[in-house]
Amino acid sequence: MQKIPYLLYILAIVLMNFSCKSQTSESQGISGKVTWLEGNQMPMISEDGDASPVNPKGIPAKRTILIYPLTNLADSRMEDGLFVQVKGEPIAKTESDENGEYKLELSPGRYSIFTQEEDGLFANLFDGEGNIQPVTIRDKEWTILDIIINYKAVF
Repeated sequence: MQKIPYLLYILAIVLMNFSCKSQTSESQGISGKVTWLEGNQMPMISEDGDASPVNPKGIPAKRTILIYPLTNLADSRMEDGLFVQVKGEPIAKTESDENGEYKLELSPGRYSIFTQEEDGLFANLFDGEGNIQPVTIRDKEWTILDIIINYKAVF
């Protein structure tokens, strides 16, 4: 008699697993948060001898995010921490919201990500081959890329 309730319990669990919707995404792309960081980021000693806290995370930033085909440093020109010339045209763009959050569906592939600033484009990550802010989008996967805009910060 004890075996029947146990078997029904196992059967119920198996049926629930098969009836649940798959957790895999049917789309792919990039998402994350954009933050702005400026000024002196070095800890400072106050009069009472304690180090003052620094906000290394910045504040949320609303920005236009531009997606270019994978771009190399050799195909661009920088001035004062911003890219003033980038070969090619953006293939997609999106806006981060007032909380700095963004999400954009993209086809699988490799891309370079820039934010639009007043005097040019910003990106500050590079791979060992000189590619600018490279990101790889894989089929049915979302890539998280948090962007910290820090060209006006001092470390």
